[in-house]
Amino acid sequence: MKRFDVCVRGAGPVGSCLALALARQGLQVALQAPLARPVAAAQDIRTYALNAASVSLLRDLKVWDALPADARCAVYDMHVEGDAAGGAIDFSAWSQGVEALAWIVDAGELDRVLAAAVSFAPHVQAVGDAPVEAALLALAEGKASTTRRELGVEMPVQRYRQTAVAARLKTDVPHGGVARQWFRSPDVLALLPFDRPAAGLGYGLVWSVPEARAEALMALSPAEFEQALAEATGGVAGALQLCGERAAWPLSLARAAQVCGPGWVLVGDAAHVVHPLAGQGLNLGLGDVRALVQALAEREPWRALGDERLLQRYARRRAMPTLAMGQVTDGLLHLFASDQPALRELRNRGMSLVNGLPPLKRLLASFALES
Repeated sequence: MKRFDVCVRGAGPVGSCLALALARQGLQVALQAPLARPVAAAQDIRTYALNAASVSLLRDLKVWDALPADARCAVYDMHVEGDAAGGAIDFSAWSQGVEALAWIVDAGELDRVLAAAVSFAPHVQAVGDAPVEAALLALAEGKASTTRRELGVEMPVQRYRQTAVAARLKTDVPHGGVARQWFRSPDVLALLPFDRPAAGLGYGLVWSVPEARAEALMALSPAEFEQALAEATGGVAGALQLCGERAAWPLSLARAAQVCGPGWVLVGDAAHVVHPLAGQGLNLGLGDVRALVQALAEREPWRALGDERLLQRYARRRAMPTLAMGQVTDGLLHLFASDQPALRELRNRGMSLVNGLPPLKRLLASFALES
């Protein structure tokens, strides 16, 4: 049996990026994942919100420029509304001094170009489900990782009793690169600007609602769902129409009790899961990739790849960013889920206060751009 330096288990965006980044160090990498039939990009309604750090990683891996032009859309401004008059906050790329606040990327297209890059990488071998020997096992299997459970690593899950409803939309009013988000008790609605089905006239929808409300939304006819969207958005994004099917999945918060041990390490959703209201899930996973690759690159010549002390360096680097993002998203969700009048007044006044303090807004935006 061929022995590899690293076995990456899970060929999603995090696992594929990790395999490509490690191969650039000259390491022999096995990419282990079931050889399932991939979903066609045209059938995949998911979109990712990628921050500047994630885009930089994809550029380094020669993946970013391989994406079709209409499969990525820059977010230049973000408008967030509360649930009372005056409760709003605005962010802009210009005030941050960056090219874009985020990039909205077609998930299916990103999976496709990453798979192509892996197939051409000289030091990466896709091995399907075949067992392999490696000095280090990196688990990127997602939140339902079976290997993590086999290792005995606990990952307590806090279920929000909320469901994310996602869809692709088209509109008759150009989005102008503006992302819109509504925080209202008890739901959070996000419209992410996109250039499909037509340049400047598309959105990715992520609508986080209580479970019963999600069931009702999924049961609506397309026309009824579009009417619900019109009422929820007040028509500010134009006449929104569905482009295909809707999808839904339960939401939760989770963090693994430990992210590494002798010869193994967790990355991405296998290590942590956060609420999608900030769009930071994949960014946290790609942040794991950057930190792990750096830790391995800086190891002493005599230290083995699976050395637990080496892997603890990675764990320490990622502890604060992942904990902080989990606490921020959880705190925001509970703050805006309450319908108590006093708390409602407090949160909307807080949004207005932050909106009038540019240094604080820049700090908050910088945290999201670099996580």
